[in-house]
Amino acid sequence: MSQEQRAEITRRKASAVFPSVKADNGIQPATPIDPPPKDTRWFTWNIARSDWDILIASTVIKLLLYPSYRSTDFEVHRNWLAITHSVPISQWYYDTTSEWTLDYPPFFAYFEKLLSIPAFFIDPKIVDLHNLNYDSWSVIAYQRTTVIITELVLATALLRFIPGSVDASIQRIISAALFLHPGFLIVDHIHFQYNGFMFGILLWSILMARNGNKLASGILFAVLLNFKHIYMYLAPAYFVYLLRAFCLTPSGQIEIKNFLALANAVIGVFIASLGPFAIMGQIPQLLSRLFPFTRGLNHAYWAANFWALVTAIDRVLLRYIQLTGSNIPVDAAGVASSSRGLVGDTVFAVLPQVKPIHTFLITIVFQCAILVKLWINPSTKSFLTALTLCGWTSFLFGWHVHEKAVLLLAAERHAYFRTYIIASVAGIFGLFPLIFTPAESIVKVVYSGIWLAAVYGLLSRRVYEYPKSPIYVLLDLCEKAYLAGFAPLLALVTILALRNERTSSGGDKQASASMEFLPLMATSVYCSIGLVWAYLRLGFIYLFEESTYQGQLSSIQ
Repeated sequence: MSQEQRAEITRRKASAVFPSVKADNGIQPATPIDPPPKDTRWFTWNIARSDWDILIASTVIKLLLYPSYRSTDFEVHRNWLAITHSVPISQWYYDTTSEWTLDYPPFFAYFEKLLSIPAFFIDPKIVDLHNLNYDSWSVIAYQRTTVIITELVLATALLRFIPGSVDASIQRIISAALFLHPGFLIVDHIHFQYNGFMFGILLWSILMARNGNKLASGILFAVLLNFKHIYMYLAPAYFVYLLRAFCLTPSGQIEIKNFLALANAVIGVFIASLGPFAIMGQIPQLLSRLFPFTRGLNHAYWAANFWALVTAIDRVLLRYIQLTGSNIPVDAAGVASSSRGLVGDTVFAVLPQVKPIHTFLITIVFQCAILVKLWINPSTKSFLTALTLCGWTSFLFGWHVHEKAVLLLAAERHAYFRTYIIASVAGIFGLFPLIFTPAESIVKVVYSGIWLAAVYGLLSRRVYEYPKSPIYVLLDLCEKAYLAGFAPLLALVTILALRNERTSSGGDKQASASMEFLPLMATSVYCSIGLVWAYLRLGFIYLFEESTYQGQLSSIQ
């Protein structure tokens, strides 16, 4: 073979592999070049140096918090380790050895059972059912370590959101902000829970929906429901979205194959979770643990929601009646009910009483407006916003909402920038009463301040839009004034707390008791104002002006 022939063969091979390389005659090869296959894997090790830095730095911070304050939730989860390890499955939801009975769905019970195995080898006393309030260093280190390790589910989901996003640089900031969110630090790594782990499952489900794998999205959400039933607040949005976008054609015809696949998969998940208890006839007992409607409207620390505002109004009206002697009926049981900071029935002194059915109906009404919009426009963009609003609606109007439920608002990360900032600041500050010890109080304030400054500084330059009309300029000024008010609120709450401690140590118990709940009420009411306003703002944007204010999301189908 001559040298010219070899060169010609080389050129032809090159033109077949690289479309930019042409033959000598200038004609592009007729054979089409197949594009590289789309990466459909759930996770690949495509981690940047900055991602490793964030992971290492956050882990160091969490390790330093090992000796910090621990809430009763720490003993709750230790007792659940003991229950699932020491008694047969038939007694899991009946055991009352401790007051901290098992009240999470079966998947979480199985999860605790799995964690109890290495716990037994590390220290058998950890899983001793009768070893109540055990707080040796072994149990502290073990349980806090499990939170850090399981939180990697959240980290991997956030990393997978970056490829395929509309703006990778913005998404990387958002992912880092969520992973470093002060809410997770306060609730999981100081107070102690596993919210990061379960929020990671939720994000994996949302990611599957964004990538077009709606069946996997539905399965993951069903799994999540059987880990923590609080996420059922998001179920209406999932139901409407998957029914409209996966089980029906655009013309409204049912996709039998898709419908059966989704139904069978979800049913299979629930059978795996509830099946053993159904066989034993324990479903009623299990449900009584999961849905304790005997509790009151408000939690011990008022969640910063709509009912906190209503309860505060009732307190103000009661005070007005006491000062003026107005002839307005007062319920004697409600005089002390809402200001004690205890778990129990909340009784209003002046306003009409609120029952669980009332909160349920209000939640349904508000969610219906959101779900109608989602049904009309079942895009991923619409689903993300509707999912946020459904969770937010249940947070604002739900019965006995824990303040930790505000973490659901993190899914709102794609909403309009100012809405995100207001919700984030109010939500994080609303968690502050959970941590009241001096050293940890400094940590929560400093860490939250650094986080907010970093997120605001990095995102504001990329997504902020200056108001374009006088009414929006006025709203912008009011919102900035509200955000600035958190500084004096922090000073007020700190001063009141110091005053209560001084009067209590000085022997004036009555004066201390009369002001003890005021810092909590002030925090809850002020945060409620911001969260209610941010909810109304996002709802208005979604229902009426989505195309104008959704920014980068307009490119996501």
